Amino acid sequence: MPELRKDIVKDAWVIIATEQALNPHDFPINKNGVHIGGSSLSCPFCAGNEALTTPEIAAVRNNNSRPNTPGWTVRVVSSKYSAFKLEGELSINDSEFYSTCNGLGQQEVIIGSPEHEVEFHNLPVDRIELVYRMLQQRYRALSADSRVKYIQIYKNKGLFAGASQEHSHTQLLALPMPPDNQQGLLTYFEQKKQCLLCVLMESEREENKRLVFESEYFFLFCPFASRFSYETWIIPKRHTEHFAEITEPEIKDLALTIKKFFNVMITLLNDPAYNIVINTAPVNVPYKEGHHWWLEINPRFLVRNGLEISSGYYINPVAPELAAALLREKINKE
Repeated sequence: MPELRKDIVKDAWVIIATEQALNPHDFPINKNGVHIGGSSLSCPFCAGNEALTTPEIAAVRNNNSRPNTPGWTVRVVSSKYSAFKLEGELSINDSEFYSTCNGLGQQEVIIGSPEHEVEFHNLPVDRIELVYRMLQQRYRALSADSRVKYIQIYKNKGLFAGASQEHSHTQLLALPMPPDNQQGLLTYFEQKKQCLLCVLMESEREENKRLVFESEYFFLFCPFASRFSYETWIIPKRHTEHFAEITEPEIKDLALTIKKFFNVMITLLNDPAYNIVINTAPVNVPYKEGHHWWLEINPRFLVRNGLEISSGYYINPVAPELAAALLREKINKE
């Protein structure tokens, strides 16, 4: 089984695929460094090629079509190249320099369209709703397993964003331990007894420098310390800790909001690579107040450079105030 290894210098866990190795020609970057190869004939995510994936976990199907056959709208399979397996119990082996953890968990692929060339942002609103309902369903199913401690949902579009498949898809990763990336939320609550994101929304609304758009249920803004140019966060106005707690009206509004935002972003930024990331509270761990789920949309124009990799300091050549002003002007015309 693959394992997690701890970097004791940077105090961070790294996922190591111990049972397989990619040869240089296996990496999804061709000689010019920008093209993702493949076609609908060989694509495992296209309708008619269901035999090329692992067995179907869940799907939205038409006319009672059978699993692992065409006739689906949204389909979920486990990743063929997952670094995690939901088998056995969590085992952590500590030593002075070489701490390891077995790769307990599950990596799933949510295919939002049977058509090869349809990007997520081109889906109609009702299809975007189906994707987010399926993500909610899988979140609930996996969080029912007490061995799972965190569920990370993310989407990569384009090579600069880390995509290895041309066919649009979203991924869900059930992890055996929560990542240490939300400590600011917990620290603020410990000190102020208030939710940081709820307070931040009020502050950003009053300052109105980085606000992009408000829908009925969601708040969009470019964060003060944006790591990426035109990075935009979508925060539910209702204080909600887990993505799985999203309501049906909120799903409908989120789909509309994402569609509206992407209509502007794709045109304005000339169809960039991007990541969509959902940050949420851990599951099956002792409860700590302060969490509030949110969604990030990160356009990716640049590959991380040596300074960013070595120091962790991101370089953003576009101030969030300027990014928000431009996005706000365009989205208000939608």
